[in-house]
Amino acid sequence: MSSLLSRVPRPRTAAGKVAGLVGAAVGVAAAGLAAGVATERALVRRYKADRTDRYADEVFGQQRYDEAFQMELPDGTDLYVEVVEPTRPVPGRPTVVLVHGFCLDMGTFHFQRKLLAQRGEHRVVAYDQPGHGRSGTLESGDYDLTALGHALRRVLDRTAPEGPLVLVGHSMGGMTIMAFAELYPEMFGDRVVGTVLMATSGGLLAETKLVAPALLGKVGPPVLYMVNTTTRYGGTIIDRVRHSTSNVSWLLTRRYGFGTPNPSPALVSYVEEMNSRTSADTVTRYLRTLATHARYPALAALAGTPVLVVAGEKDMITPVTHSEEIVRRLPHAEFVRIPDSGHVVMLEHADQVDAALLDFLERL
Repeated sequence: MSSLLSRVPRPRTAAGKVAGLVGAAVGVAAAGLAAGVATERALVRRYKADRTDRYADEVFGQQRYDEAFQMELPDGTDLYVEVVEPTRPVPGRPTVVLVHGFCLDMGTFHFQRKLLAQRGEHRVVAYDQPGHGRSGTLESGDYDLTALGHALRRVLDRTAPEGPLVLVGHSMGGMTIMAFAELYPEMFGDRVVGTVLMATSGGLLAETKLVAPALLGKVGPPVLYMVNTTTRYGGTIIDRVRHSTSNVSWLLTRRYGFGTPNPSPALVSYVEEMNSRTSADTVTRYLRTLATHARYPALAALAGTPVLVVAGEKDMITPVTHSEEIVRRLPHAEFVRIPDSGHVVMLEHADQVDAALLDFLERL
């Protein structure tokens, strides 16, 4: 999910003109929405005034950690990592590694991390993917899921070089785990004793809306090159306009990220804030790898270990059919379908996801 544009100022420079073209093209969608919700500010105010919001007093953002550090990847990108040590360690319990999705950060697992920390039986490792949260960005070139798989391995080598592991991935985080499985299939069974895949896909099909311009992957390198180049020229302008249309962004997040008729306004705001912190440059530089993601064969590495698949039945970003296909290829997997839930299922229906996750960990 990413914020869209409704207006772009007319640039004066040649580079600015090119950036303006991209901004205008992207702005068509937002403009159409804005035209349909001319009173978007009033709508947002009304939604946020919901007195029944159970998370109105929830403090989102930074959580307790015992260690936090930046580690440098071979491509020069700095990766931000946090480690939570168990307060009541149980011998043999696996380290739980949380891998977040596109345009989000480690805060995606707010409730799951909070629960695990309170129970204190598992060591927890969380990190921000390259270009997201407090991690650095690539100096040049596109982001690549294979590189994300290698980055996950480096995080494991640094934080948990020994002992059992459970990998938990949401959306692009699940794809990262698949790329990791493709690269290091020998890790599953001996080290990785369980995998949790939430709202993700083994291969992005046409109906997937993980990123609206993903169809550019079918157009070819010239178009992708144009989009990437123009965003680097005018990324700052585009980001500034994205932030200025925060009401539209909030409504888009509410519409496409959630499945319940009246999602928690506090949760919507939290997800929209994570979205807005992801730069336009990062968004476009992930396009190619997301549009061409195809790793169903990599799931074979998971065939000998327990797998939990969680999906929201009203997920408009990665429809439930993608999770069904994963389960079809991994028939031993436990499949938890959550009604009235969208893409951020672990936030929207935290109680159900927490229960499924704890049950899965207990049975390992």
